[in-house]
Amino acid sequence: MQQQDRLKELATAPIWKILLKYSLPAVVGTVVSALYNIIDSIVIGHAIKDPDVVAGIAVTFPVMTLATALGMLIGAGAATRISIVLGQKDTRMAEIILGNSVQLTVIIGAIYASCFAIFIDPILHIFGASPATLPYAREFILWVLPGMVLINLTFSYNNVMRASGYPGKAMYTNMIGAVLNAILAPLFLFIFKWGIRGAAIATDISMLVTAIWVMSHFFNKKNTLHFVRGTFKFNWPVIKSVLYIGMAPFLINVAGSCINAIVNNSLLKYGGDNAIAAVVVFNRYVTIFVFIVMGICQGMQPILGYNYGAGKYDRLFRTLRLAATSALIITTIGAIFAHIFPRPIASLFMTDTNQIAAAVNCLNITTLGFWIVGFQIVATNFFQSLGKAGKAVFLSLTRQVIFMIPMLFILPRFFQLDGVWSAFPICDMLSAIVAGFMLYWQIKKIKAESLSAPLS
Repeated sequence: MQQQDRLKELATAPIWKILLKYSLPAVVGTVVSALYNIIDSIVIGHAIKDPDVVAGIAVTFPVMTLATALGMLIGAGAATRISIVLGQKDTRMAEIILGNSVQLTVIIGAIYASCFAIFIDPILHIFGASPATLPYAREFILWVLPGMVLINLTFSYNNVMRASGYPGKAMYTNMIGAVLNAILAPLFLFIFKWGIRGAAIATDISMLVTAIWVMSHFFNKKNTLHFVRGTFKFNWPVIKSVLYIGMAPFLINVAGSCINAIVNNSLLKYGGDNAIAAVVVFNRYVTIFVFIVMGICQGMQPILGYNYGAGKYDRLFRTLRLAATSALIITTIGAIFAHIFPRPIASLFMTDTNQIAAAVNCLNITTLGFWIVGFQIVATNFFQSLGKAGKAVFLSLTRQVIFMIPMLFILPRFFQLDGVWSAFPICDMLSAIVAGFMLYWQIKKIKAESLSAPLS
């Protein structure tokens, strides 16, 4: 398919058809990418019998989330900006955005990897490591650090690949890495007996292969968007626009990392290492459904960005409705399954009976409001796709900061460990209500603007 044909279909193809075309590969890709952490957790939980290992992995989760946030600061902003300028037929600007963004990703990655390596013990203590879990958490993080920059390159520019008209190829990126990781992780742990570092090395190798795959796409001059000489010189207005839009997912992940630190410390106080291990089950389980929704959002993003840039608002609203409905169904299914099968889910990740009991209690409470999360994620991504970073940032922070932090300090005082778990569904519901109001007013505003600017 020629470049102009790829872009034209964003503006002319039936909404359900184009959303399915872009979202299905993205969903497959994001779900497969979720398997990285899920496979590591399952393999580690069964290969290493020490119960402290599972809690140690839980402590590393917010550290890796923070690293991902720094990558998304550039990658998500670049993908959104590229979609909008392609909708405006400005291919040259899309090339400049690409060239500038790749350099920023590498530079930021090198800086945070160095800082994590130097200050890893204090960082892990902040995120809830106990004397028993610190050695496992430290070993895993130090071995996985080399792959973090590669993860940023892979996931961030996979979004750019999709935004420039290659959803199918973007799907294969994550499939390649996940399949490789699924083979290497059990091999390194069960056969080579490398322990927790084996899972980290498996991730590093998988990320190296997928990073080479992704970046080779942009070196191919036959592709819609590729590296062009003269586009690598830092363009500060471009960098500013990328950072502005990327600030939304960046702050979401940073806030999530901070919340994880508060949650882990609360769990350590009220439930000990078993409670921290239980949150691994919750995080890994909901990740599957959240990543499906994120895949829908990734497929939605280039359609929204292109049609918003082209002034085709009717297509904008129809895409939003279809994506929000689909996401709501997905997270509702996730909530139902968590309440029907909590013990089998917990048993996938751990073998210790006390940890399994703690995980069952965790799932029964934390997923009470999970059904509405899909809508909230789509609403946030809607604002981001339109380049309205300020609103996307605020909407992201309602759950993670504005609601969650007060709940985590108030509820445990009255309900102990169950108070920590109860904060999750309460914040899910409150943030969804705020998202609904903001979405209503934004749609109303766009419709008013469309009356004074006829659709093309």
